[in-house]
Amino acid sequence: MTETTTHENHYVAKDFKSDQEVRWCPGCGDHGILASLQKVLAELDIPKEKYVFVSGIGCSSRLPYYMNTYGFHGIHGRAAPIATGIKIANPDLMVWMMTGDGDALAIGGNHFIHAIRRNIDIKIILFNNEIYGLTKGQYSPTSKKGLVTKTSPYGTIEEPFRIGELTIGASGRFFARTVDYNLQLSNEVYKETALFNGTAVVEVIQNCVIFNDGAHDLITNKETRDDNTLVLRHGEPMIFGKNRDKGITLENLKLKVIKFGENGYTEKDVLVHDAHEPNPGIHYRLAGMHLPEYPVALGVIRSIRDHTYDEAMRDQHVRIQEASKIKSVDELLHSGATWKK
Repeated sequence: MTETTTHENHYVAKDFKSDQEVRWCPGCGDHGILASLQKVLAELDIPKEKYVFVSGIGCSSRLPYYMNTYGFHGIHGRAAPIATGIKIANPDLMVWMMTGDGDALAIGGNHFIHAIRRNIDIKIILFNNEIYGLTKGQYSPTSKKGLVTKTSPYGTIEEPFRIGELTIGASGRFFARTVDYNLQLSNEVYKETALFNGTAVVEVIQNCVIFNDGAHDLITNKETRDDNTLVLRHGEPMIFGKNRDKGITLENLKLKVIKFGENGYTEKDVLVHDAHEPNPGIHYRLAGMHLPEYPVALGVIRSIRDHTYDEAMRDQHVRIQEASKIKSVDELLHSGATWKK
């Protein structure tokens, strides 16, 4: 279990700012993600030496440089195995993996799904701007079908990955989604992520101002966001809309958007969010909701406590040691036939 005891260090956000110049483009959504993480870590009040930030390659992967913690900048798509090794070698560390839609879902896709399947106690923050930013604007595994980019000049013909469905389909126990500019929601999500024991995946809807500016406007624009997003909180009804007059219900095993007062629908017909329901069916549907039929679900969608890979490994080691006649390397060296000069 990740150590979360208060140590009275009295940190503030600036304690987690490194001396490195932040080199993201002005206006990039990454700045908001960094600020939110620094604030949340200060509030947790865990000693700084307990944190490790690991990354692969991409704009998102520069984040470890800007955190005044331990960090490891890996190679393209390989952040997950590095993070896994660190966590297994030192279970007391809280390991955060910073990655992007290209880094995690293209070259790193195999590592991504297996880290989730194994339920290793790492925190995966996946920046989703639906484009390759660092390499200058090629389409990514989450780019919308038809997007014109440098590598799809006539529009991409591929169907995009939906990160939430991919995570839950890989036996994910924790999936959340937030928006780069929404610091209040991000703070809530990152705090729950930090306290979760197991693989926690957070999709951050993030804007690339240079190569895919405005890709998320329908869910971030002040005029449209309330009608196009649903903020989920455990135990609360799934109500949304600028006038709080819409909700999500379940009819014929399918989620349905309803408007209060139409066809006799009222707030009593709205589903109440249960993030802790073991059956992933509703969570999978919520994670996969997308415009124009549905609002995009934000917040913690799924949070299920389960035995982790690192716990299972430690338990296995204990069982093997207890059953073994040889308890140490010294005993091994002096076991059986030995020769002395």
